[in-house]
Amino acid sequence: MSLSRLSRFQYHRLLLVPSPSPASQLIPKCNFHQDSKFLSQTLRNHKGILYSSSFSLHTSKPGVRAVATEASSSSPKMVKAIRVHELGGPEVLKWEDVDIGEPNEGQIRVRNKAIGLNFIDVYFRKGVYKASSFPFTPGMEAVGVVTAVGPGLTGRQVGDLVAYAGQPMGSYAEEQILPANKVVPVPSSVDPVVAASVLLKGMTAQFLLRRCFKVEPGHTILVHAAAGGVGSLLCQWANVLGATVIGTVSTKEKAAQAKEDGCHHVILYTEEDFVARVNELTSGNGVEVVYDSVGKDTFQGSLECLKLRGYMVSFGQSSGTPDPVPLSALAPKSLFLTRPTLMQYVVTRDELLEAAGEVFANIASGVLKVRVNHTYPLSEAAQAHADIESRKTSGSVVLVP
Repeated sequence: MSLSRLSRFQYHRLLLVPSPSPASQLIPKCNFHQDSKFLSQTLRNHKGILYSSSFSLHTSKPGVRAVATEASSSSPKMVKAIRVHELGGPEVLKWEDVDIGEPNEGQIRVRNKAIGLNFIDVYFRKGVYKASSFPFTPGMEAVGVVTAVGPGLTGRQVGDLVAYAGQPMGSYAEEQILPANKVVPVPSSVDPVVAASVLLKGMTAQFLLRRCFKVEPGHTILVHAAAGGVGSLLCQWANVLGATVIGTVSTKEKAAQAKEDGCHHVILYTEEDFVARVNELTSGNGVEVVYDSVGKDTFQGSLECLKLRGYMVSFGQSSGTPDPVPLSALAPKSLFLTRPTLMQYVVTRDELLEAAGEVFANIASGVLKVRVNHTYPLSEAAQAHADIESRKTSGSVVLVP
């Protein structure tokens, strides 16, 4: 039971052609190799069924120089967006008119079709993570159609369907300006709403399982919030990788979903002690790795669930920031502790394309099943935030402009 590394996946590469002006020297270059570069992936599920995926991601025709559309218009480009003027609860999310302007060199303007809601949006709204300025528009994931391209930019044209996840923040808007080298083409085999719901979560699952700690056949892993957006993908993907998956959930309904997603053992933490249950399931040995997005409520127990030289991967804090841990607490079992974020694992263009390509390939081949269980109008983002914080949601949540 193995998951081979991608080697073929067709991406027409985006080429930024600088203008001769000195300012163009500052544009980050990304070469999308207009001779299509294939990446593919071969996977076997736990029954030995072979999956193979190969499909094209089409970008615009190469060599066509484009300038920003509507650039001659002197009137502001006003769109509706969610704005945060002060930190606080969901009520601070305000539906307002904003002027997004026109794309500059190396930029595109995108009309969003679907926007992914992620818990990191809550962290920025509450001030757990610091926004660079106020007011700000939250959101770090969306799929949309290119409506304008900046001067000197080729390889991308109006009408292209693209997705992005991560920086820059600001996807809670009808339209937004994005760096062209931060978007990826969306394959025709993937629905835009599905793509918007899964790209950030999927790339998070990819780096957690494949790079942060490399899950292999025979490993036993613990996934908290196993029915959540990232948790669901972790369970499915780890199962295909050959791991024994233990998941924690809060309700019986979520337990059923986690089981369907490949959890071999599901712990209802509201009814039983997950530390004691993990100890029982592993015959006292513990697990190789814990993927903990809950934080304060589970952190200490997660450390106790690890085997000798186990990995504690803390990638979220939905219940609050964990209490400080002295380094000496890791010594008795020589534990490893890391607090990773996606942004540090998709630093280069190649890393971004590889991560996105693997996610889209797994969706297309059926290895990953994405549940978009909840959709809200973008104007009702406050209600969506309230529901996700109170754990009324499962799977992925999408905002629709």
